[in-house]
Amino acid sequence: MAKARPIKGLDIRGNTSQNASIIARTRLEDIYAWEQHVDAPYAVRELHNMRIATKRLRYTLEVFEDYLPEACKAAVEELQQMQDELGAMHDSDVLIALLRLCLANQDSPLNSKAISVSEKGPHKSFLPQELIEVMVDPQTAPNAEQRYGLEQLLYQLEGERREQYQAFRQHWYQLQEQDFRNNLQGQLDKVKEPVTA
Repeated sequence: MAKARPIKGLDIRGNTSQNASIIARTRLEDIYAWEQHVDAPYAVRELHNMRIATKRLRYTLEVFEDYLPEACKAAVEELQQMQDELGAMHDSDVLIALLRLCLANQDSPLNSKAISVSEKGPHKSFLPQELIEVMVDPQTAPNAEQRYGLEQLLYQLEGERREQYQAFRQHWYQLQEQDFRNNLQGQLDKVKEPVTA
């Protein structure tokens, strides 16, 4: 998961509205730092990081809703939808990875240490090592009927994942057509004095 960028320019003596606006602008830019991966359906880690960035902005807008312009509330709904879309994709990615791991192990048994991924660095696995060890354990191998069921489930999940990606991508480009970024930025730029509820 990508770390949140530090917030610069906060004034501990400043008003909450101005500081909330600074935080929200930074979190908005965090989302767009992942924009280049929107057209890469299998940029699993990057799209997950975009989801986390989206969640951070959404929570910022919710926590500070009384200190930001009313128009920011509409952005929360769009962010919630985008977070849900990206979350569904990530859930599918995890299930697909598990199924592929299980099925690949049946084709040629794998050593859990051979597929172990470091817990640090850019290629950290999103599957816990303990789960990988269970999935590659020959004692947990499915029989032929179970394998057929797993293959069918994998096929179904891959189709759902394609549909989830298309829904997310379509929503993303709708937001771009609506100039979501600049509209929200404009609302945040209006914050000069404390907003009264």
